[in-house]
Amino acid sequence: MAAQLQAAPDAPELVDLRQLTAHDLEPVLREEIASWHEDLEWDFQKSADLVRRFIDGRALSGVALRIHGAVVGYLYYVLEDRKGLIGDLYILHEHRTPHREDLLLGTAVDAMVSSRVVSRIEAQLLMLDCAPARRLPRAPFAGGFERNFMRVSLIRPGFSDPATARPVRIEVFSEHDQDEAAQLIADAYKGHIDSRINDQYRSLSGARAFLFNIVQYPGCGSFFRPASFAAFDTNGRLCGISLASLVAPESGHLTQICVLPEYRGLGIGHALIRRSLSRLGELGCRSASLTVTAANEGAVALYQRIGFRVTRRFPAYAWEGF
Repeated sequence: MAAQLQAAPDAPELVDLRQLTAHDLEPVLREEIASWHEDLEWDFQKSADLVRRFIDGRALSGVALRIHGAVVGYLYYVLEDRKGLIGDLYILHEHRTPHREDLLLGTAVDAMVSSRVVSRIEAQLLMLDCAPARRLPRAPFAGGFERNFMRVSLIRPGFSDPATARPVRIEVFSEHDQDEAAQLIADAYKGHIDSRINDQYRSLSGARAFLFNIVQYPGCGSFFRPASFAAFDTNGRLCGISLASLVAPESGHLTQICVLPEYRGLGIGHALIRRSLSRLGELGCRSASLTVTAANEGAVALYQRIGFRVTRRFPAYAWEGF
C-alpha cells in the first residue's frame, strides 16, 4: 500500500501580521518581555505595547508563525525612505528552530525585495542567536556581522576619571551639541565596519537622523541626558561623546560612544565612558550595557578594560544591491 503523504503535525503556517490581533500575539509577547528582562536586564514592556497597538491598528508589516491555530512567533519590519528595517524576530522557546527563524527572515526579506520600494534592508536582532553557518535569504546580496552585548556591574565604588593625554573639557551633552555630534559621527565612522551595518553612519544627514532617533524614540531605551557627556578640546571643538539611556529602572545602556579619529588613543573615550557609568551608578543603576561589533577589536578591548563582559552574541544583517 502506498504511503499517504501528510503534513507534519506541527508544521508552521505563515500568517500576515495584519490578519492578527494583539490578543493572538499575547503569549509570544509575554515570553519575549521575560526573555529581555532575564537575558539583557532590559524592560521590553514599552516596545511590546507599541507592537500591540500597531497590530490592533492593522498597521504593522510582517509575518507570524502559527501552529495548531496558535501564534508561536513573529517578525515585523518597517519601511523608511527606501530602506527596510527588520525591527524584531521572536519565536517561543519550545517551538524555536533555526529553520523556523529562517522561514520568518526569508519571508520578510522576499516581501521587501519584491515590493521594489526598498534598495537596502538592515536587521540587528538581539533575541536571535549567532549562527555563522546560517545561509541568509538572498545570500549574494547579504552581509552578516557578529555583535556583542556587553554588560558591567555598577554595584561597586564609583568610577574615577582617568587622565587623558590631551586636555579636554567634559560636559553634560546638550541639545545644542547635536549638529556638531552628527558631524562627529559621520567623520568617525567613515570607512568603519559599522557603516556597513547601519548606513546612517555614512552621511551627515543620516547621522542627524540616527541622533534624533536615539533622543526621541525608545528603541534603545529612554534617552538619559544626566549620564550623557561630550568632550571638547582646548579650541572648543567637540571631539567625543558618550550617550546613555535607561532600559529599565536600574539598568543603563550606552547608545553611542564615539571619538574623532585624530583623538583616539588619548584616553578620551575611556574618560567619557567612565563619566557616564559613574553618573548612572550615582542615580541608582545597578548595571549598564552596550553593543559593539565583535570585529571592532580595539573597542571591545577598551570596554573589557573598563569592566564590561560579553553576555550575549547576536547577529546584524544587511542586504544591498539586489
